[in-house]
Amino acid sequence: MTLRWDFCKISLQAPPLDYSFRGINFIQDLLTEEPRTGPKVIKRSPRGKLLTQALRLNNNTINELTDFTSTMEQLLEYPDELSWIDLSFNDLGTIDLELTMFPNLRALNLHGNSIQSLGEVDKLAALPLLRTLTLHGNPIEEEKGYRNYVLSVLPHLKAFDFSGVTKQDRSTAAIWRRMNVRPKKTKIKRDDY
Repeated sequence: MTLRWDFCKISLQAPPLDYSFRGINFIQDLLTEEPRTGPKVIKRSPRGKLLTQALRLNNNTINELTDFTSTMEQLLEYPDELSWIDLSFNDLGTIDLELTMFPNLRALNLHGNSIQSLGEVDKLAALPLLRTLTLHGNPIEEEKGYRNYVLSVLPHLKAFDFSGVTKQDRSTAAIWRRMNVRPKKTKIKRDDY
């Protein structure tokens, strides 16, 4: 309990674990690659794991997040406390469900990737604390109703694509959803008599 409390105080001031611009192809490479160093050092737990809530993986060539959760468990003392992940400017074609394994995720940068289906955004609805999201620069940005779709799926966002989300944005997204997204039909299973 004391260690977790100390972590909360330390991690609020801790810099992100920074693997940006490292030419990383696979998440497992984080276990052998040295992170970038900055003016502030990330503190370690008595077990030698890092005490931070933020991770930079931007500007690499990552195209999938296989083993993301297990890698974070090996690197971070409290991976479930991860609250900010920057995966911008990679080669991700989908939003991997591995990201939903971090319930405290509040900010997620996915801009400048290759995400093509608006339906991929639906996966992020499993993150109840997500407040900041970037997706611009992905092919989905060209889809009709892009902003309204994202805001209707993630109504708790406070910022989307580096712009604040207003009450009017939320209202417009809710109306757009009612007009454009058909509810899924549920099949009623009936027993034969």
